[in-house]
Amino acid sequence: MTVQAVSTRSSFFPMLLIGILFFVFGFVTWLNGALIPFLRIVCELNEFQALLVAFAFYIAYVVTALPMSTLLNRVGYRHGMVIGLGIMVLGSLMFIPAAQSAHYAFFLLALFVLGTGLTILQTAANPYIVCIGPRESAAMRISIMGIVNKGAGFIVPLIFAAWILTGMDQFSDEALALLSPAERAVQLNELSNRLVVPYLYMAGALLALMAFVYFSRLPEPDLHEAGVSEVDSGSNDWKAIWQHPQLVLGVIALFVYVGVEVIAGDSIGLYGQGVGVPHFGILTSYTMAFMVLGYVLGVLLIPRYLSQEHALQGSALVGVVFTLGILFSSTDSTSLSVILLGWLGVPPVPDSVLFLALLGFANALVWPAVWPLALHGLGRLTATGSALLIMGIAGGALLPLVYGYLAHSSGNSQSAYWMLLPCYGFIFFYAIKGHKIKSWK
Repeated sequence: MTVQAVSTRSSFFPMLLIGILFFVFGFVTWLNGALIPFLRIVCELNEFQALLVAFAFYIAYVVTALPMSTLLNRVGYRHGMVIGLGIMVLGSLMFIPAAQSAHYAFFLLALFVLGTGLTILQTAANPYIVCIGPRESAAMRISIMGIVNKGAGFIVPLIFAAWILTGMDQFSDEALALLSPAERAVQLNELSNRLVVPYLYMAGALLALMAFVYFSRLPEPDLHEAGVSEVDSGSNDWKAIWQHPQLVLGVIALFVYVGVEVIAGDSIGLYGQGVGVPHFGILTSYTMAFMVLGYVLGVLLIPRYLSQEHALQGSALVGVVFTLGILFSSTDSTSLSVILLGWLGVPPVPDSVLFLALLGFANALVWPAVWPLALHGLGRLTATGSALLIMGIAGGALLPLVYGYLAHSSGNSQSAYWMLLPCYGFIFFYAIKGHKIKSWK
């Protein structure tokens, strides 16, 4: 049974199930933003070392994307999702010995396994949403999934802060410096063990979802389109795929996009901690809230009032403006956040921190706009193209490390954000011209 065969009756159940999976993506992914400053304390790390959390998690997409696409072609999308969830259960359980030992390498290994499970889920779910309806409205459907995804990203730092980060005053650098080495080790071990119960619950929830997907009747997507060229039909998929420049350039666009998205979501806690924001553990929620706002606008405007190309162009330009705001605004004044958020009762943050959070709004429509533009016309190569696009998520592994190196080596976390400017520049190029290139000649 294909998606097209059932779409005339109802696409509600597939959308609901994929929506649940996107919530899981967001919950697990954006937990890293709260986890990074937490592990920085537990494992006594500098900024560069702390951002290895993002590296270990996102590098899994590069290492495992190709075998995961092969697996999907062999076992189908539904069974592939079941396998991905099972791998994530294993990764969640690995956090228990990691927390009990407080060994940073164990945490990184557990994060890599979680990222591996998410790789197969992402490789399956994103083209599924593209193919479930008209491609002209694909960005709108992905925006709906983005609201769910980033909604989870908004919720998880608040839960993490309430459950894990309570009473953090006793673990400040100043408080720990007053303790003997033995007392310090005991305190940090106690803090690390706070992760055991939450990750046990996460493993249980993922196991339940795994069973739900297994027993569901989720239809397989029909990825065969009219217009697949002869060279595509008669060649090895991985040779044929490189003949589609709009896809290859789309991978680069996603590489730089995921990099800036992860920097905005995962470094904001570290940056806020460095400039003295007391509630640094929930700052990722600020970024996610602005992303949700951007996705809502995408749902309302695309494609009726705003094309996917124009949404991508506007996102890149707004990203440049907000990056300049980070670089040149005050780390002391909170006037901007008081004006924008004060009426909501949201705790104020320095202006530069708010501009960093606002990048969530700039980033929101990049992912949903790039996917349909990059996959257009691939036909049966869609699964292979999707795997290649998923490999672009490597930007989330590498670019935050570049930021961490710049911030640590220069001693100035604020000025290191200049690296975001060329990233938004490439996204603008792809929106203007890159997605229109159909041949390398």
